[in-house]
Amino acid sequence: MFSLSTTGSNRFYDRCSSLLPGLLLSAMIAYAAIQLGKLDWMQTHGMSALTLAIIVGIILGNTTYAKLAPACDAGVTFSKQNLLRLGIILYGFRLTFQDIGQVGLAGIAIDALVLTSTFGLAILLGTNVFKLERNSAILIGAGSSICGAAAVMATEPVLKGRAEEVTVAVSTVVVFGTLAIFVYPLLYQANLHWQLLGATPSAFGVYIGSTVHEVAQVVAAGKSISQDTANAAVIAKMVRVMMLAPFLVILSAVLARSKGAGASKPAARLAIPWFAFIFIAAVAFNSMNLLPGKLVASITDIDTALLAMAMAALGLSTHLSAIRRAGFKPLLLGGLLFGWLIVGGAAINHLVAALFTLLA
Repeated sequence: MFSLSTTGSNRFYDRCSSLLPGLLLSAMIAYAAIQLGKLDWMQTHGMSALTLAIIVGIILGNTTYAKLAPACDAGVTFSKQNLLRLGIILYGFRLTFQDIGQVGLAGIAIDALVLTSTFGLAILLGTNVFKLERNSAILIGAGSSICGAAAVMATEPVLKGRAEEVTVAVSTVVVFGTLAIFVYPLLYQANLHWQLLGATPSAFGVYIGSTVHEVAQVVAAGKSISQDTANAAVIAKMVRVMMLAPFLVILSAVLARSKGAGASKPAARLAIPWFAFIFIAAVAFNSMNLLPGKLVASITDIDTALLAMAMAALGLSTHLSAIRRAGFKPLLLGGLLFGWLIVGGAAINHLVAALFTLLA
């Protein structure tokens, strides 16, 4: 009995020892990214801790990391996979079902239409026009249509995509989401003249929240107009983020069905993203307002650290040569989706708002 217990303890110790170097490296990068993300300039320009973590990770991954890889690879892989899932679950403590009530049925309809149209366009253009691999098109579409880097990272376990595919998708979010911070205030001034989206700051805030990629970019774009705009934008964005879980479940089912298609192929196993269900459970629990505000704030801080570690690990395992081989097509796809989010998103906001006004 003693020998069995000792053997189990040794295995656990060996496992922890193999993970520790990579976890520490990912944590160090995440800590640096979080501190940099607190700077006013970074916040003004929508550079979140997640964005900074992957940038620092890529720099190290393509310079000094090769010497550290033998000792760190196990922990880096653990951060990229397991810590990511935990981070997505804890992301639920940023949201409540009350957020849905604040945007109303019109806001929900706008978010749903923007999500489905953008993702559908990504698949159509990505696979048929640009001839990208399906995984790349799906990842770019998820990042553009839902919540940026977090959506890309959450979709990866369902697809089992390569690190460079994930990084390329995140890159499109960084490029065009950052551009959105400067474009949307100009669009607001134009809207004051044309009034296509209503003249109120809150109406434009819903437009921002339903079409801009990252939460941090939504905050930056909204605050550059007014606090009321930022508040409405964040609420609309949070409802859009909540659509991540059903999106992952539906995507998993569709992928399993497509892999099992054909009489000669056995039915594919449905890869159920259980963390998506736990994410919804976290949202439900948070909606009951049972935890003190300080504890919820601490949980979201931990969540930011976990997601930053996952992004740092992704950067460390990404090789620029693989991104260069991907070429400009992913960036072109991201650019076209960005154009659709601006133009098509404006049309969706206008039409849905007009329809609900008629029905009221």
